[in-house]
Parts: sequence; C-alpha cells; structure tokens
Amino acid sequence: MKNIFIKILSFLFISGLLTSSAIAIEKLHFVVPGGAGGGWDGCARGTGEALVKSGLLQTASFENMSGGGGGKALAWMIKTEPKNTIMVQSTPIVLRSISRHSGYVSDSARTGVFSYKDVTPIAGIIGDFGAIAVAADSPYQSFAEVVSAYNANPKSVKMAGGSTRGSMDHLIGALAFQSAGANPNNVVYIPYDGGGQALAGLLSGETQVLSTGFSEALGAGDQVRILGITANDRSADAPDVPTLKEQGYDAYFVNWRGFFGPPNMDAADRYEIAKMLGDMQQTPEWEVVRKRNAYVNIYNPGFDFMGFLEKQTVEMTDLMKKLGVI
Repeated sequence: MKNIFIKILSFLFISGLLTSSAIAIEKLHFVVPGGAGGGWDGCARGTGEALVKSGLLQTASFENMSGGGGGKALAWMIKTEPKNTIMVQSTPIVLRSISRHSGYVSDSARTGVFSYKDVTPIAGIIGDFGAIAVAADSPYQSFAEVVSAYNANPKSVKMAGGSTRGSMDHLIGALAFQSAGANPNNVVYIPYDGGGQALAGLLSGETQVLSTGFSEALGAGDQVRILGITANDRSADAPDVPTLKEQGYDAYFVNWRGFFGPPNMDAADRYEIAKMLGDMQQTPEWEVVRKRNAYVNIYNPGFDFMGFLEKQTVEMTDLMKKLGVI
C-alpha cells in the first residue's frame, strides 16, 4: 500500500495535478556545502532572500557545512534525512561521482562515494558562467598577459579556487588555460575552502589568478578585475566584462545550481518546494537577486532535473578526460 501511495504522489508530481494548497511549507533550512562567500552560499542566501521577501516563504535559515569538497554536507543529508531542509548544489555533485571522492561521514557503514543519486533532486534554478579574475592592483590587464607569463614560467602563475582539485573551479581554470594551448595539468591550482577564502588568497598575493563563478567575481566588487568569462556573449547585466571567446580563447562553460532534499523525501514536499522555486522566478524580488549576480534563469524541476543530471554525468566525464583530470 505504501508503494502504491508513493507512486500516486510521483505521478501527481510529474503531471502537476497536486496543487500547492495541499500542503504549506512555511520555513526552509538551507544547507550550504561550502564556506561563506562562495557560489553555493550566494545562491542559497539569494534564493532564501527572494522567497521570503516575495511572501512565498515565511522564514529561511542558513547553515554553512564545509568539508570534503561538499561531501560533508552531502553525507549529513543522507545520514540524518532532515525535514524542511534543502541543500544547494551544482555541477560538483556530478563531478564527485565521476572523480570518486569519498563521502565525508563518521559512520563507517555509510562511507563511500555519494552523488546526486543518493539524495532527492528538487530543481535546478540558475546557470552561472565561469570567470577568470585577478586582484584589482594586478599587473595583468588581460588573459593574454596571464598566458604569456604562464608560458614563460608555469610556476609563476598560481590559480586559486574555492574547492578541491578536480572540482568546478579547477575545471573552469583548466578549460581556460587549455584553450590557450597550455597543458592544464601543469597549471598550479591552489584549493581553498570556499570562495571567500579563495578571494583572500588572491588579494594577499598567495595566488595570481582566481578561477571562480561569474556571480562570485561580481560579488567581489572593485577588489578584482575580471579578465574573461566562459560565455559566448557578454552579459547584459555586466556588459563591461569581456568573454574569453572574444579574446580568441574558445572556452565555454555554464555551471547550473539547484537544490536537493534528503533521501526518501516526501513526494508532496518535493513538489511543493519545486513549485515554490518556479514561482519565485516570476517575482521582482528574484529579479533583483538574479540581476545582481548575473544569473541565467533556468527552471528544471523534478524528474526532468534527474534526467539532466544523468546526461551531464556523461558529458562531464568526457570533459574531465579531455582536460586530463581523470
């Protein structure tokens, strides 16, 4: 009987016949798998801000749970199965299963490789291009100058990122350098725990270049100079920022961000939160958040989201092999 009930709810989720009035989620707790100031952090807090200000949600709370390249938060969601709690994630949750990171969890019975298949995909909501940036007082005025310095001495250009080697920040930078003819394996990548610490490493002079998300780079304001983004065209929200493509470097990549619930999540809750996120994107409160971060709106709920993740697993495996990461 329980399985029949779950199947009915799943059908209603797909068809949209379950109305939002059936349940009422008034509060959500957002789990951020990285430190403050990173792309996950900005997406979660911006989403909570828009939901509350638009009246779609009564209260939103946030918790940064960094560790293991996102593995600590992922394992916590799997082990505790918290109620009214969602975790922000992005392409790295796909990369985890490909690069075979071990899950960060104290219970030895649950250690292993965790991925999006171990939690409940709710919806993808935004796309965020990658960015290559330097400190505002850096002598580098263009990505071509960085490439020249790298070609002269690869060890002279250290690249910061807010996540582990083989992660999204690493891949964005590797893709940019490969498009310039460099061997991405020779690029010195320095991982930090979150975008805030990566930015601090750049500003302190520990690194010369920052590989990050476009929204994170914009959030750093006048502390950095963005040398190029991994888009085909300039963003209407930041028209002064050049693309790598217009500088002659064929490096295109857009990173999605979205939300996941715990395993065995109630189908009605899953539907309600997914619908809430879709409704949010139609509000002026969300447009303020979107424009501030130069996000690209997407809305990919439920089982469509799962299909997208499975397809991206194949695509990212090919890219990681091409870049020599695996």
